[in-house]
Amino acid sequence: MNRSHSPEPQWTPSDFAVARAAITDFSNFVTRRTGNEFGGYRELWEWSTAKTGEFWQSVWDYFAVQSDTDPGPALAESKMPGAQWFPGASVNYVNQVLRGERDDRPAIVALGEDRDDREIGWSELRDRVAVLARTLRENGVGMGDRVVGYLPNIPEAVVSFLATVSLGAVWSACGQDYSAPAALDRLGQLEPKVLVAASGYRFGGKYHDRSSEIAALREGLPSVALTVLVPTDGEAPEGDSGTVTWEAATSGTAPLDPVPVPFDHPLWVVFSSGTTGLPKGIVHGHGGVLLEHLKALSLQTDIGRDDTLFWYTSPSWMMWNYQVAGLLVGATIVCYDGSPSYPRRDSLWELASRTRSTLLGTSPGYVLVCEKAGSAPSREHDLTALRAVGITGSTLPAASSLWLRDNVGQDVQVTSISGGTDVVSAFVGGVRTVPVWPGELSAPYLGVALDAYDESGASVLGEVGELVVTAPMPSMPTRFWNDPEGEWYRAAYFDTYPGVWRHGDWITITERGSVMMHGRSDSTLNRNGIRMGSADIYQVVEKLPEIAEALVLGVDRADGGYWMPLFVVLTDEAELDEELRRRIRDAIREQASPRHVPDDILVAPGIPHTRTGKKLEVPLKRILQGADPVRAVDPSAVDFPELIDWYAARLPEDN
Repeated sequence: MNRSHSPEPQWTPSDFAVARAAITDFSNFVTRRTGNEFGGYRELWEWSTAKTGEFWQSVWDYFAVQSDTDPGPALAESKMPGAQWFPGASVNYVNQVLRGERDDRPAIVALGEDRDDREIGWSELRDRVAVLARTLRENGVGMGDRVVGYLPNIPEAVVSFLATVSLGAVWSACGQDYSAPAALDRLGQLEPKVLVAASGYRFGGKYHDRSSEIAALREGLPSVALTVLVPTDGEAPEGDSGTVTWEAATSGTAPLDPVPVPFDHPLWVVFSSGTTGLPKGIVHGHGGVLLEHLKALSLQTDIGRDDTLFWYTSPSWMMWNYQVAGLLVGATIVCYDGSPSYPRRDSLWELASRTRSTLLGTSPGYVLVCEKAGSAPSREHDLTALRAVGITGSTLPAASSLWLRDNVGQDVQVTSISGGTDVVSAFVGGVRTVPVWPGELSAPYLGVALDAYDESGASVLGEVGELVVTAPMPSMPTRFWNDPEGEWYRAAYFDTYPGVWRHGDWITITERGSVMMHGRSDSTLNRNGIRMGSADIYQVVEKLPEIAEALVLGVDRADGGYWMPLFVVLTDEAELDEELRRRIRDAIREQASPRHVPDDILVAPGIPHTRTGKKLEVPLKRILQGADPVRAVDPSAVDFPELIDWYAARLPEDN
């Protein structure tokens, strides 16, 4: 495979950065308690995966996690699935959040289109969580009950989550870009007792009223006894006997006494994309998320009490959960309700400047938009506080990584991460003490026994293989919702390699320990037995100035043939003439693979994505192989469902 990327790092940590990094302090902590000395991150990672229980015990002790009872051994049972962590522990996620309380910095900064910025102090956060918890308790919410949110990315969502889980109840949420039927497909599975809903959200300079969607949700959730209404348009929403306003639900005073729960007690339910069937509810436990997010935010991302974390996200996406975890390490988090490109394409950079964010999280798609628009963030905005740019959602092309270096700052670390809703964290990503190479993710995370397997289950280095994890992680799901025998859970991750987690991504682990992502293994391009990930094609094609976005599919035809079309969305005023077709084919041939030059290049009106921004490769491939679109994809799980019919009309005649 000829992937174009520089062999030289684009960012190398300074001696000062290494010395002050939290992971350096943790490494010294482990050395003092175990006697093991580490020559660098690679050796620390190797120890963390060889001594899994010892590593996670060290994380527990380093962060002084509180338990009302003797937690027992860190890893009492190591099998997958079925690992048992800290079997005697009694914890609560909220207790760790409360330890960050202080007076000199806000807990949350709230931003919104056409709205004044708002700061929520730590004491105010505690007070609002305490009173809302009392309201929930008075309305019958207790251990194991479900509270759900239909909310944009606003502080009230954070308060609702913390109040819910402080009681030992279970949280789940959807962003308001989901229709009522799509939200019901998810939240309806949980039979919740309480619904917290905002009157609407802002996006692209418009206010989107969701009153009718809330009414439909209430009708479709007969188990809901109380709806808490959050006004987002400046006016208190009208209610009835089954509703209460946010102000009424959170006014007054009350003590906050989080209920101790077992380590694996459900914290939240997050959902799979649901593009090909009813979304699966993925359950994570208090203790597992607590340990994983302390490690990921502090040790890997180097976020602490003096930092401001701003990740552009929505409550529908696991990155919302990940951002809220900034509170676990005492950081300030930014909640933004709006478009990243309003009123200007580079508005996200302006918001990062305004909030003095030290980490800004965004997507490869947004970076590409800024790149093609000729944005110059560091020249147009004060980004001197910015220490790192986080990237997730899809693969960041090497060219975009270098663009960030040149236009955001030479000293700004580009920390691409890859993981998933499944573990509500990352398997691999940036580390403050490890260089960044364009087009690569710097290293596996501590405690993640990452490997690449070939089809026979043999480990491969420097070759494309399946991403696998060979030892348990505490944030792996405790179970799937409504899966009492664990059949869905085992089928999702463990059927291919028994006892080993198969994630469904193609990766290459390099000799230096970095990782290259090639896309989903179930959408692999396999022409004449030569496999390639779709991400390798996108990295090449989307660099061309005329291409706004691309989608490549490998379609098995009814006659035994193989059709590989490339769909392209053109930038303004671009035209797909023979010259551009030639340049696209030459670029793929020279920079990716001569075996994977597309059969056809077609102009598309748009590329459909899941609600979390992933290209809809597998469902569209199935449709072009003859599957009924109604069965192949749930339109409510797609950002622009009207595009599905356009792609279905491209079905080859012999299918």
